[in-house]
Amino acid sequence: MGFSQHQMDGPVANINVTPLVDVMLVLLVIFMVTAPMLQQGVDVNLPKATTAPLQGSSEQIVLSLDDGGKIFLGAGNEVPLATLPDKMKAIMSLRKPEDQKVYIKADEALNYGRIMEVMGNLHKAGITQIGLVSSPHPESDDEKKK
Repeated sequence: MGFSQHQMDGPVANINVTPLVDVMLVLLVIFMVTAPMLQQGVDVNLPKATTAPLQGSSEQIVLSLDDGGKIFLGAGNEVPLATLPDKMKAIMSLRKPEDQKVYIKADEALNYGRIMEVMGNLHKAGITQIGLVSSPHPESDDEKKK
């Protein structure tokens, strides 16, 4: 039995997936590094309130205001008030319309006027769904146990 070797004259249908895998691995590393920064915030002394925890299916955007009035997006990412509308427009342009909510965590010692300045700048960015974050009231935890 003789085998004949035929040379292929047509195009080769092999796909080189190495560049695709390289790009996907780089994107994975970038998202793994940036995702925790958006979830965490700066430690602030939140006011106490008797409300239910936040409900949501997507990743939440939290702006933190410390007792000095500095604004942080995530953990340690200080944002000047003047650039806040532009940064928030850029972030919201990547999100679905139903996920365009921003939560504000502000220290209870902070002046109310500073919080209103931040909310006004969020409105300039086109954000209308703004939530204020509070910590659970200690008395409500004791009442639940009874």
